[in-house]
Amino acid sequence: MSKIVGIDLGTTNSLVACVDSGIPYVIADPDGRRLTPSVVHVPGAGAEPMVGHPANRVRLLKPAETVYSVKRFMGRRGAEIPREEMLVTYPVRGEGGGPVTVDLHGRAWTPEEISAEILKKLKRDAEAALGEPVTRAVITVPAYFNDAQRNATKKAGELAGLTVERIVNEPTAAALAYGLDKLKEKSKIAVYDLGGGTFDLSILELNDGVFQVLATNGNTRLGGDDLDKRLVDFIVTKIGEAGGPDLVTHHAPRTTENLPLLSRIREVAEQSKIKLSTETEVEVALPFLTPNFSFSCKLTRDELEKLTRDIIERTRPHCLRSVSDAKLEAKDLDQIILVGGQTRMPLVRRLVSEWFGCAEFDEQRGDLRLGGDFHKAKGPQLNTSQNPDEAVALGAAIQAEILSGGFKNLLLLDVTPLSLGIETFGGLMNVIIPRNSTIPVKAGELFTTAVDNQPNMLIHVLQGERERATDNWSLGRFTLDFECAPKGVPRVGVQFEIDANGILHVLARDVKTGKQTIMQMKSAVDVDDADVQKMVEESVEHAFDDLRARQWIEAKIRAGETLTATRKGMAEHVRELEAEYQQQLEAAMAGIEAVLAMEHPKTRTGDPAKLKAATAQLDEVTKPLADFMMDKAMEAMLRKRGMIQ
Repeated sequence: MSKIVGIDLGTTNSLVACVDSGIPYVIADPDGRRLTPSVVHVPGAGAEPMVGHPANRVRLLKPAETVYSVKRFMGRRGAEIPREEMLVTYPVRGEGGGPVTVDLHGRAWTPEEISAEILKKLKRDAEAALGEPVTRAVITVPAYFNDAQRNATKKAGELAGLTVERIVNEPTAAALAYGLDKLKEKSKIAVYDLGGGTFDLSILELNDGVFQVLATNGNTRLGGDDLDKRLVDFIVTKIGEAGGPDLVTHHAPRTTENLPLLSRIREVAEQSKIKLSTETEVEVALPFLTPNFSFSCKLTRDELEKLTRDIIERTRPHCLRSVSDAKLEAKDLDQIILVGGQTRMPLVRRLVSEWFGCAEFDEQRGDLRLGGDFHKAKGPQLNTSQNPDEAVALGAAIQAEILSGGFKNLLLLDVTPLSLGIETFGGLMNVIIPRNSTIPVKAGELFTTAVDNQPNMLIHVLQGERERATDNWSLGRFTLDFECAPKGVPRVGVQFEIDANGILHVLARDVKTGKQTIMQMKSAVDVDDADVQKMVEESVEHAFDDLRARQWIEAKIRAGETLTATRKGMAEHVRELEAEYQQQLEAAMAGIEAVLAMEHPKTRTGDPAKLKAATAQLDEVTKPLADFMMDKAMEAMLRKRGMIQ
């Protein structure tokens, strides 16, 4: 029998996952990318469709032949879809009780056929990674999908050559991925799912190991795409004010000339939105938007939040209605889990925390590090322990493993007394399984290299609560070899599993080749209580020193990268830079080096504030150099394409 895989067929991105050695993981494509854009480009009549990242790139140049967000049309009739929802860059047709179709090169494609092309791509990726045919799958759908939409999803799977073993609600899958099936009986969980094109809030209750959906409410036309559109409108207005081309964005016909420009703007808008989840300011750069016009402006997180706050607040009535329909109050919930890439946005996490009364939301981090009792009397726990993009796919893989006969008799035995993680560049500890996590438990992250042509990666497994690796306990080390490549290119997945006996199993896999190493460590639970108490007390005692050390190391790494990039840029364009500007660059670099030289030889720390200020100064000085390099790169690309002489 074929292995059953779990598939998250999403509006914006789709993923395929499976379980290996008891560990659920998302399968990467041959290029090491785990998220496949739900985008299909049809180059011509009878031609093979292009799917995923290649289609997303072509979308910039041929938006009228490239289909995206087709999930919004699955199983729906023309009369059910508002006119404004039909305003996409490709030709959509749907009237009355007739089906919705996409007309491309003289052929009418159904949403199921477009979705089948995405599923075929995921099927090929899974077969390449697993080395065997894949013909069976569990596919997830929003909890509010009706029978027609569920049947359409199943039909898409069948068109892709898959036997759909089960259609699973996305919130149920997410709850499985978070390990919430190991909570106490009658636990109640809210799943806040804000994806690229849809939103829903589901209330689940655990009964005899099975999740029952008590209530669900949402909007099939509300998601990250709406934030992107709002930001596109803002950028288009700025372009017009700067003397750029007059572009039409919505509520009016689009011209053929405008579509490629709008696609470029939309891509930059989405990238800027994503960056502002971790940064407070980004530069929106659109060099050579037209042959005679380039555009750039700064965008802050505050500006983005002002632009989009009303869209996020439109999810609140659905939250209140769902809780009310379940005949509950917010304080009756045990946990709120966040699903969907848009929930990375700090504003989303802040508002959800306020609406549900999650008292321990961390404004600085934008999330909540798990620890302590999940069932606090103050209110529900905001649980952000899983990757919001991958939670649904991982849950689908767990459901698939259950159908295959795996994951039998999982018992709630213990909790991890101390955090478990690995040492990362700079000597810091990266936590993978937080303290007080219920076992059995599985978790993982993707890592990359920090040095060019690095032939291998040392996996140093740690246990403890301190920020620096040297202050925690070492559980073991092993090395994973891979092909030499520039820094940031190799992808190594590290997964931790603590089994029912408290034994830690660590798996490291080279995403590109599939080569992996699995090591069994000592018991992660059998630790002397006195040692645990001492470690926790030391973490509290040295909390401020540890935080300062982490800030210094992170600032030091950032400063080093900036220095290296600046020196490389100067070396490549030394003849084209004015002598006075080169002196300014040298002075700014010297400022960073002076702060680095002040590092204390024993504690190996310095003043992170001064180093950040010096790095910010160099960032400011290098902006003309960065703009110059970008213009050169774009000019070279346009010359290569024959767009300019």
